[in-house]
Amino acid sequence: MSVATSIPDTSLGLTSSEIQILRQQQQIALQGGGHAGSVSRGRGSGRNSSSSSRATSAASSQGRLILDPMSLRALSHQLEYLQDQIRHRIDHLEDQMQISIQNTYDRAGNVIRNADAEIARTRSILASIDELDNELAKIGHIRDIVKSFRARIESLDHRLDHSSRRR
Repeated sequence: MSVATSIPDTSLGLTSSEIQILRQQQQIALQGGGHAGSVSRGRGSGRNSSSSSRATSAASSQGRLILDPMSLRALSHQLEYLQDQIRHRIDHLEDQMQISIQNTYDRAGNVIRNADAEIARTRSILASIDELDNELAKIGHIRDIVKSFRARIESLDHRLDHSSRRR
């Protein structure tokens, strides 16, 4: 294959990082692919295959994209494999994120339940305090009444003592 059946990879309208990925993946595809059963489909086992691989490798090292069907198929398979790997990683990360969100949601739910329980406990304590305050007020009122009776009794006792002394 001649270099004439290739184009500069910089003429594809890709960013520099995309060109770098294209070059890396083209090299991987030229080396027989980065995954099992990748690009050997449809290739012959004769001289054409190895000479095509050398020409493709030479063009790739010059920053050119080979336009023959076999090289483009190999590159296409390699890029599909890479996309599948990326999708798999994204799916895995989404699963991990969902687990993390669920765990956070569960912990938040537990915190809310615990806070609700503590609020109910605090309300119960406050209600008990209010009841005790009422009881304390009643006892205070009874004490005042008892003091009043005691004072009256002491007064009467005192008067009786005075009257019995006078007699």
